[in-house]
Amino acid sequence: MQPKRIEESRVILSQLMHPEHANNLGNVHGGVLMRLIDEAGALCSARHARRPTVTVAVDSLTFLEPVQIGDLVTFCARLTYVGRSAMEVEVCVEAEEITTGERRLTNRAYVVYVALDAAGRPAEVPPLLLETTEERERWEQGRQRQAERLARRARETPAATSACRRPRPE
Repeated sequence: MQPKRIEESRVILSQLMHPEHANNLGNVHGGVLMRLIDEAGALCSARHARRPTVTVAVDSLTFLEPVQIGDLVTFCARLTYVGRSAMEVEVCVEAEEITTGERRLTNRAYVVYVALDAAGRPAEVPPLLLETTEERERWEQGRQRQAERLARRARETPAATSACRRPRPE
């Protein structure tokens, strides 16, 4: 499979935040931002794989500053790591106050997607063509995060998983 450049799959989405996006504090609801982060990340991963992808993990999502109603919010998604079928995407969120042009980083997330074949099973994806020192460093950091995710999953016990299930009535 031919390697692909990171820039080939980069996705940038922008959306103006309206009153219907507000939480009870008058800021943009975190769930609205989470949905758009996932949308940008999913588009980036699907663009790289050229096939459907599904979200398998939100490795981290950091809220650095609140987003205000009336802000133009931009979601920039780019691949940081690619395995056999899994892809880690970093999504950086920037809010712009339209009247002043002031921009601020409000969120950063690392989300993992898996490419699917026609039968809905994990499918191999192209490797990344790493062109710069920064891309190689980011890939290595992503590889380490993936190793940590896999180790965490291996440590999970069946009891921990069953604790998430609702008890059955007797």
